[in-house]
Amino acid sequence: MDTSIRYGGESSALRRKIGDYNPPSPTVKYAGNVSAVRINAKQKLQFRDSNILLQLNGELDTGTGAPTFLCALVRQFYPNLSASLGAGLHYDKNEKLRCTLRGKKAYPVASNRFVNFVLKGRCDIDQELNQPTPHGALELVWNILDFQKDQDVRLKVGYELVDKVYFTDAKLLVTRQVHIFAIII
Repeated sequence: MDTSIRYGGESSALRRKIGDYNPPSPTVKYAGNVSAVRINAKQKLQFRDSNILLQLNGELDTGTGAPTFLCALVRQFYPNLSASLGAGLHYDKNEKLRCTLRGKKAYPVASNRFVNFVLKGRCDIDQELNQPTPHGALELVWNILDFQKDQDVRLKVGYELVDKVYFTDAKLLVTRQVHIFAIII
């Protein structure tokens, strides 16, 4: 018996207007150690003919067979402002249930839309609504489309405003579907 897991990237969304949003295939990520594998899955579902989508995200620890976290966010995009707002619930096996509010605004650096300063903010509130935890970052983001055939690259340099820490990030985004097969014996 074999199991097929499909990976679908979403970088082609950079080439479309949000109003013409075409939902990407489910995203599956692998990260693990010697004893267990964590499987992270994300799915974005657009509400009909709108700039609102439901984002579902979760992670399963194969070592314990239990979810590490589950998250559901409703996100509203404002394409004319290059901004988005979101609200939802996040369940973490350690912190239990919490509310999440987030916002993001992009400021173009040049006439193209591939280099931006991005201001992000998030506030997590515990289930008793008495312990807000703010997060914020300022990022310089460079999206390189078609870095190689069917591959885009996203480079980030940023500053975490609350923790006062600099960070960098590089992601390779696959624009075509890749099939991964695992044989279960």
